Amino acid sequence: MSKICQITGKKAMGGCNVSHSKRHTKRTFDVNLFRRKFYWVEQDVWIELNVSAAGLRTINKIGLDAALKQAAEKGYLY
Repeated sequence: MSKICQITGKKAMGGCNVSHSKRHTKRTFDVNLFRRKFYWVEQDVWIELNVSAAGLRTINKIGLDAALKQAAEKGYLY
């Protein structure tokens, strides 16, 4: 499973470690992902999602059903 949030679409990005002597070495900045189960009341089922911390806040703010509809429109669900 790739490191992509299913609600916000956030994914790992590349960059550099920079040492004190200013040497640059490649690294990745990973997403703060969690594997969480949610109870979807409208469908009466439990679903499991890869969700970032920002995705959890989005679900808390607008609700699971609205967040899933928004993610499906943008193509983040798989």
